[in-house]
Amino acid sequence: MKTIFLLLKCAVVCLLIMFTGCSTELDKKETLKPTFTNKTLNHKINPGDDFYRFVNTQWLKSNLIPDDKSRFGWFDILLENNRNNVKTLFADAINTQNETGSVAQKIGDFYNSGMDTLAIEKEGLQQVSQLLNKIDKIKSTSDLASTIGYLQTYNISPFFYLYVTADEKNSKMNIAGIQQGGLGLPDRDYYLENDKTSIEIRKAYINYLHKILSFAGEDEAKAEEYANIVMKFESKLAYISYSRLQNRDPHLTYNKINSDQLSTQYPDFKWDNYFKGLGILKPHEININQTAYFKQVGKLIATEDIATLKSYLKTLTIRSLSPYLSSQFVNAHFELYGKVIQGKKIMEPRWKRIQGIVGDALGEAVGQLFVQKYFPPEAKKRMEGLVENLRVGFGQRIDQLEWMSAPTKKAAKEKLDAIQVKIGYPNKWRDYSPLKIAQGSYVVNILAANKFDFSIETSKIGQPVDSQEWHMFPQTVNAYYNPTGNEIVFPAAILQPPFFYLDGDDAANYGAIGVVIGHEMTHGFDDQGAKYDKNGNLNTWWTEQDSINFSNRTKILAEQFNQFKVNDNVNANGELTLGEIIADLGGLNISYTAYQNIIKGKNKIKPIDGLNHEQRFLISYANIWA
Repeated sequence: MKTIFLLLKCAVVCLLIMFTGCSTELDKKETLKPTFTNKTLNHKINPGDDFYRFVNTQWLKSNLIPDDKSRFGWFDILLENNRNNVKTLFADAINTQNETGSVAQKIGDFYNSGMDTLAIEKEGLQQVSQLLNKIDKIKSTSDLASTIGYLQTYNISPFFYLYVTADEKNSKMNIAGIQQGGLGLPDRDYYLENDKTSIEIRKAYINYLHKILSFAGEDEAKAEEYANIVMKFESKLAYISYSRLQNRDPHLTYNKINSDQLSTQYPDFKWDNYFKGLGILKPHEININQTAYFKQVGKLIATEDIATLKSYLKTLTIRSLSPYLSSQFVNAHFELYGKVIQGKKIMEPRWKRIQGIVGDALGEAVGQLFVQKYFPPEAKKRMEGLVENLRVGFGQRIDQLEWMSAPTKKAAKEKLDAIQVKIGYPNKWRDYSPLKIAQGSYVVNILAANKFDFSIETSKIGQPVDSQEWHMFPQTVNAYYNPTGNEIVFPAAILQPPFFYLDGDDAANYGAIGVVIGHEMTHGFDDQGAKYDKNGNLNTWWTEQDSINFSNRTKILAEQFNQFKVNDNVNANGELTLGEIIADLGGLNISYTAYQNIIKGKNKIKPIDGLNHEQRFLISYANIWA
């Protein structure tokens, strides 16, 4: 429902994207106990040849990928546990009469509106008609610009996204930015590559557009015509879009200008009309993420037939809202995005989908309930100790670097010392009182939640950054590093087995959550994070020779990953995934150093379940990726 650009642009570097959970009920006790012992290891495999399968063969045999998933692992299992926990939290709100305006009322009414499939089927596109009618009234590029702005207030974003984030060269202040977008397929390469898979996906996408246009009332011939027109137009957008690799470069995507320069540098788009459509004052400054894209997209809008542009806007609006409409739209959406693109066989149960959407719209309100019931204060205290031990270990590894000069080491340790740590949940919670949720139309509630998000985000433009704000909910199984805040963040939901054992042995914890902590710390020093200083500003703090030395070493990692096969036709992309590769390697090394520090001077550590403490460290690490 929400777009990441409206949250933090691309500034948040995550441990792993949040996947949906498994479809079967899981025994909480079974999933929360340690799962590795000497007996669970595959001793037929030499651990030096394939350590992953040496540790995880038994787990892989016992945990097949469910039909409603494209992958399955510990992240998914914990997310399923959390879903069941959140389901318990929702129960009271759903089944009781609540005071109007309360969080419970909003949760209950939103969830019930999403579960009322009879009302949704009956309603059809009735509540979307105001948006489609506005598009129908477009007669000029001025009308078009204001309509684009109007749609974006509902998080429907043709052509590009508007987002708000910390200024990357003045990290204490928020700035508006615009980011390329408007494509129905996940990335530009889906439109441009000519391998068999890409061609089949494009055919499936055209078929999907044809279906939803037919469902929206177009006759078969017109639906087919418009679907092909939209596909051709989106292909033009894809052709001028920057690649994912280009978008990793913060120097390339940082192009701050005074907003008065918009009309001179990008004259083909009616910016004044656009901001009127947004209903906000033109920001004093704005960042243009992809300068070449915006020069070209303005020309495309100015020269394209207005009927094509209207067809694109209408189709994008319906496509954006199709997961929240009647069953024919929902099923068509799943056929493309679930089956064809992600490889899922069946859709998740409706209650899980609706609970997820409501939980996203009211994320911090749900998070507050979640931590009150499920997050022990002791976990936060033990995590704080782990983080500081990791910080010491990281500093030691910096000191030991033979290739890095003293000035760069000094600056690196200053940045390390300045990293802010957030554990569990925010110190202050978002106020949802302005958000109006009512019984009745599900899609109306969706649009209200989107508009509320938009209002919250745009209210930050030109304002100081709130250092207490979180960009992930406590109930999310994940973690992140934010370069402009120079902060690492660990939501409550990841602080449970097998990542974190409150009463577990140090070896298991340092091998799991310790590596996660080290991973996020290392993001501050990976190939992109290293471009930000201790204050979160895009700023050079390395000597030129140290930058060269670092680049030469990271190229070795990228080249290694380029050799790995994803499938018969596709290799891993080491350059694209370099930040994660560096963070994985760094996290493991840092946590092992920190673990060695804490066991110094201790008596001999007794084996557990037939494994010595160093074996448990490494097996715990491999196990979290089962």
